[in-house]
Amino acid sequence: MDTSIFPEKSKKPGDTELSGALGKTFQYWKTIEEYVLSKMPAAKKEWYFFSVKYGWGFRIKDTKRAIIYLGPRKKHFVVTMVFGQKVYDKIIASPVNPLIKEELNASKVYPEGRVVRLEIKTKALLKDIEQLIDFKMAK
Repeated sequence: MDTSIFPEKSKKPGDTELSGALGKTFQYWKTIEEYVLSKMPAAKKEWYFFSVKYGWGFRIKDTKRAIIYLGPRKKHFVVTMVFGQKVYDKIIASPVNPLIKEELNASKVYPEGRVVRLEIKTKALLKDIEQLIDFKMAK
């Protein structure tokens, strides 16, 4: 996967820069962002600078954890989510897109859980991402 298209620490991106960089996929970014906030209105959105290599990224988090990471790329973006074992088991047993299940199964297991990274170039995975968000936020 590519690295961020916003590599300069001194230039934090906003919606104008993001829209220009993502093109038609900007609407998919906003759909995901709005979905998370509709489920958890108190969640905080924030841009963060990861490193010179990876540049600026965006995350939405509650008080304890990140819910979702969005990484801007040229004309698309990457969704990253981390799932603990219990949620992973629920996802595997669900009707979520097999591509996502394959990605999770192939993921290295970290102390925080398994990571899924999905390149978003079309709206094809949006409903699946909403399901992943629901799983992540279920208590």
